[in-house]
Amino acid sequence: MSDTHFDTLPQWLEWIESNHPVDQIELGLDRLRKVYQRMGLDLSASRKVIVGGTNGKGSTIAMLDQTLRDQGKTVGCFTSPHFLRYNERIKLAGVPVNDDLIMRAFAAIERAREDVSLTYFEYNTLAALHLFAIEKPDVMLLEVGLGGRLDAINIVDADISVVTTVSVDHVDWLGDDREQIGYEKAGIYRAGCPAVCGDPNPPQKLLSYADQIGARLFCRGRDFSWSQTGQKGWQWQGGQADGNSVLISGLPEISLPKSNAATVIQVLSLLGMMPESQQLRESLAKASLTGRMQQLTVDGVDYTLDVAHNPEAAEYLSGRLRDQPVEGRTLMVLGMLADKDIDQVLAELKSVVDQWYLVSLKGARGQSAQVLSEKLTALGVAVTRQAAYDTVAAALHGVASDAAPGDRVIVAGSFLTVSDALIALNMDGKLQ
Repeated sequence: MSDTHFDTLPQWLEWIESNHPVDQIELGLDRLRKVYQRMGLDLSASRKVIVGGTNGKGSTIAMLDQTLRDQGKTVGCFTSPHFLRYNERIKLAGVPVNDDLIMRAFAAIERAREDVSLTYFEYNTLAALHLFAIEKPDVMLLEVGLGGRLDAINIVDADISVVTTVSVDHVDWLGDDREQIGYEKAGIYRAGCPAVCGDPNPPQKLLSYADQIGARLFCRGRDFSWSQTGQKGWQWQGGQADGNSVLISGLPEISLPKSNAATVIQVLSLLGMMPESQQLRESLAKASLTGRMQQLTVDGVDYTLDVAHNPEAAEYLSGRLRDQPVEGRTLMVLGMLADKDIDQVLAELKSVVDQWYLVSLKGARGQSAQVLSEKLTALGVAVTRQAAYDTVAAALHGVASDAAPGDRVIVAGSFLTVSDALIALNMDGKLQ
């Protein structure tokens, strides 16, 4: 039993990070399972939904959270990463938990850990589960950190497991093709339990794994779907747990992806927690998520913050920008990590951007603005020498001085880029 103790959450986090670096990845459940079992966490009072996938995890959880809370359900959410404060990772009733609750959870982990080494994300996971075991929310929404089969959150047996999409990302850990990645993500499915796949073209290994273990798989395009019914409306059709199908029409335009909303509605149906149609419309329209098509107006300049850190997300962003043209120019503040598919992200975005403001991200994984500029040049995009910045804040000052009425500013490329932008914009309308 460890006697580690600190008086503030920043002290706890500094100690955890110094002993277990944030970027340390050690997939596997054996070490974690030992500590989890020693902690004796009882999660049986809550319905548990695990959400994995390459893209769309955050927006899926945000919409589920909103629709469930609007029905009076108590909801616990565990997501990552955070933008401004660590507390964002663990929410109860839509609100980040306070420092004291997190510190108590860390102390409980230390009492049970003994000589077992845990990664930063494993601490996060156990802290969230400790809190949820105490608070006993009606529903727990748990986001996979990386992959699925060997991810820390897979220590939990979910009542419903969701894979949003399957694309090539994190190849060093998950494999370099959709089939292998799909297999890793399908590892969150459970025998005899409903499983949902929001990818319209699911890898065969995902389908085979679900069939092999006897999961009840509901696939987008086969078992549920959405379709546009007019310029500002869409409908959903899908299955219920009893095998009957249902059609919901008159759904509104929403800020988050409709494809993920379709997955959300299917999950609600399988949970037996589908709201009345009007309540569903209102909840989906209300749901929002930091850093995903997030709209801000600062000193008369319109900003859209969207992480868009891999090709699939960049394709979605470029599509939204095409569908929502502006009178002026589209100015892009972009900073990326070196281990992402930068070439393909730039290829997806180049046709919708008029002027670039490239940022060097710090840290071992950060890519330089110079490399981003060279890659754009190789794609035939003219980039001015003034386009490179050392910080997101400097790039935002540059773009603010250039922006004219009718222009829009997009901030994208990484969670780190968006996080720095939120700090620089100060979230209250003043550029620092």
